[in-house]
Amino acid sequence: MYAIIETGGKQYRVEPGERLYIERLPDHQPGEVVEFDRVLLVSDGERREIGRPYVPGAKVIARLEAEEKGEKIIVFKYRAKKRYRRKRGHRQRYYRAVIEEIRV
Repeated sequence: MYAIIETGGKQYRVEPGERLYIERLPDHQPGEVVEFDRVLLVSDGERREIGRPYVPGAKVIARLEAEEKGEKIIVFKYRAKKRYRRKRGHRQRYYRAVIEEIRV
C-alpha cells in the first residue's frame, strides 16, 4: 500500500515503515505523531483512489524522529561595475519522519 501526500509545497510517495525528509513543520517537535490529511492518491495494489484534489477521509500517520539541517548553500548577489557584493549562507531545516500508517 502506498499514498501520495502533500506537505511543505512538495509531493511525496510514501509507504508504511518508510523514512523521509520533510520540511520543518511549525508547532511540532521531534517525537510527536503527525497526521497528514492532504492525501492526493491512495493505492493498495488492486484499487487506486485518486482525490479531487484530496482523497476524502484519507490520512497518513507519521512520527517525527529528529530535526536535521540540510546542505549549506551560498547565496551570492553581485552587480557588475558597482562594487556591490553580498554573500550569505543558508541551511534548510528538515524533519526526519517515519510513516507508521495509511488510513483510508
